[in-house]
Amino acid sequence: MKDLLTTATSAEVQDLDTRIAVLPVGSFEQHGRFHPLTTDTVVACAIAKRIADDYSLFLLPPITFSCSHEHTAFAGTVSISASTLMVVIADIAHSLRKSGVDKLVLVNGHGGNYVLQNVVQEANAQGPRMTLFPGPMDWHAARTESDMQTNAHEDMHAGELETSILLHVAPHLLRPGYDTADWRADDRPFLLLSGMQEYTESGVIGFPSLGTAEKGERALASLSDSFKSHLERLMT
Repeated sequence: MKDLLTTATSAEVQDLDTRIAVLPVGSFEQHGRFHPLTTDTVVACAIAKRIADDYSLFLLPPITFSCSHEHTAFAGTVSISASTLMVVIADIAHSLRKSGVDKLVLVNGHGGNYVLQNVVQEANAQGPRMTLFPGPMDWHAARTESDMQTNAHEDMHAGELETSILLHVAPHLLRPGYDTADWRADDRPFLLLSGMQEYTESGVIGFPSLGTAEKGERALASLSDSFKSHLERLMT
C-alpha cells in the first residue's frame, strides 16, 4: 500500500510543470471477510498512480472516507455525508488553484459516491476544470480487455474486478479464503432503501474466485489507455 501513496517532494512536483492533479477517492467500508476495509481506496490509488505516472500528472494522497451508508450494517464501515465530501473536494480544488494547478481528476474507487457526478458537473459549468474517472465505459473496456468473466452489475462488490486489482498491486492485503466467498444477488431493487444487508449475508456481491493478478494488470493498462481521451477533453 505504501508504494501507492505519493512520496514526491515539493521540488519534484514543481519539476512536473503540470496544471493537472489526480485525486484518488476511496472509502472505508466492509468488503466481506477476506478483503480489507480499505479496498476501494487501494483500487483508487492504484488507478490514480498509474495514470499520474503514465501522463506526468501531480498525484495527491487519497480521500479515505466517503459515502458508504449502504454498508452501515456491517462492522468497520465509516461514512461521511455527501455534503462533506463535496466540501472537501471543493477545498482541495481551491487550494490547488492557488498554486497554479487548475484542473483536477477525481479517480473514484467506490460506486456509492454518486455525488461526485454532481461535483464534476457543477465544476465544469464555466469550462473544463474537473473530470471523473473511470466512467462506466472505461470500466467496461477494462473488464473486456482483461478477459473478466463478469459484468459490473453481477460483480458489484469485492468480486472479480476488485480482487484482481488487489492481487496485482497489493496481494498481501487479501486474507486466505477469498476464493470461496462468491455471492450472487443480481436482483437488488431496494439497495438504496434497505442497504447491502438485504442482499448478502457476507457483504460480498460478486465473484472473487475469478480474480487473478494478470487480470488486474491488464485492467490497469486498459484504464490508462482509456484515460487519454479524458485528459484530452480536460486540457481543451
